[in-house]
Amino acid sequence: MASTVGTGGLGYLYWMVAAREVPGIEIGTATALISAATVISMVANLGIGHMFIQRLPASEAPQWSRIVSAGLLVGCLVTAGAAGAAVVALPGLAGNFAFLTGPAAAAGLVATAVALTASTLLDYVYVAHRASHGMLWRNLSLAGGKVLALAALTAAGMTTAVAVVLAWTVPSLLVTAYTLRRGLPRLRPGCRLRGTGVGAELPFVRRSLTGHHLVNLCQAGPSAVLPVLVTARLGTAENAHFYVAWMTASVLFMVSPAVASALYAERTNAAEARSASLPRAALVVLVVIGLPALVLFLFGGRILALFSPAYEAGGGLLLKLLVLAAIPDAITNLAVAHWRSQGALARCVRLNLVMAAVCLTLTWVWLPSAGIEAAGLAWLAGQTAGALGVAGYALRRRRQRRLSALRRLPSGRTPRVPRPHRPSSHPAAFPGRTALPFRRQTRRSARHTRPRSRSWRVP
Repeated sequence: MASTVGTGGLGYLYWMVAAREVPGIEIGTATALISAATVISMVANLGIGHMFIQRLPASEAPQWSRIVSAGLLVGCLVTAGAAGAAVVALPGLAGNFAFLTGPAAAAGLVATAVALTASTLLDYVYVAHRASHGMLWRNLSLAGGKVLALAALTAAGMTTAVAVVLAWTVPSLLVTAYTLRRGLPRLRPGCRLRGTGVGAELPFVRRSLTGHHLVNLCQAGPSAVLPVLVTARLGTAENAHFYVAWMTASVLFMVSPAVASALYAERTNAAEARSASLPRAALVVLVVIGLPALVLFLFGGRILALFSPAYEAGGGLLLKLLVLAAIPDAITNLAVAHWRSQGALARCVRLNLVMAAVCLTLTWVWLPSAGIEAAGLAWLAGQTAGALGVAGYALRRRRQRRLSALRRLPSGRTPRVPRPHRPSSHPAAFPGRTALPFRRQTRRSARHTRPRSRSWRVP
């Protein structure tokens, strides 16, 4: 949780520096490239992170090394291939992505996508071992490095999209290299990452691809695709306003996925399954996002004005819509983590598919007429539909449990209501009080089961 909050705060500082030093059109281009790289990384990591959560805690050092090596190698290679395909396809699909035809932008897209995949998979390694301290220093170092790199590049006179992308990507690559060299041996003594044994792990990758990966794509995909849709429909300038408002509200959207991942990781470990309960996770999310959500809803315009007055005018209403969507978003994230821990992956996929379809379809239809606020309305509509689906399923399950309990009773009988406890009248039960007068209880005569007279007999 500290990692999520710290990363969100430093990310806010990063984009504040970018908004003050880099022109808006350049920020729009950089955010479009970063958003496209995020979508590519999300699609191409193949659900390997959840395979790490399931297999790493109980693995010996040689097997642990093979699992991590194969997962990182396969994930990064597939990401690089997918990014190369996107460089070729995106400019033809949307004219606003024509900047990818340049070699610098193409190389930046591939490097950023690979860095995101490696960093995400390494985070899952730490989550699998519940090593929150390692994840904390990694993410804080990465976020702090981005801020320092951007400040150094803008001070040197670089005020283009290249500076924003370099400051985003280079610290991620450096922290990843240090984690591979120093962090993993401390986390798992005796591990040695190698490129051998990849073939033995491919069946496990295939299983995660058809299960958890589909859940991840449907759950987190819309949030990554929205900036891409805004760029394709409205252009990079409008995407800059959307991305700043989205980044400001993302502090709320990062909490519930982090708590949901922790809930799933704890329940995967049998020793900690009882301590990880859904009500406790919901309480943590409510406590963490309650006050920030209230502040953003009431003073969101002033916060956006810290970037520039143009961002306040362009994204104030959008920010309010995104804050309102944080409540149903938390409900759906926790519900998916709960169902995933029970093995109900098909139910998770169905829920996330409904939310993704509602959100992305409405966004594509409404953007030309309503502007960037259409993305916020569509996001709110999709999350609300998912929360209503969760509530409907919970009510139906409750009704089924009550009906099954009634069916287990003997026919014609209703559940017996326990009688209230009557306090004892013995003096020991109430020290210092006199005993109540003893009342003799007489037993009532049983009710006759046959007539008193014998006139019913046949003579």
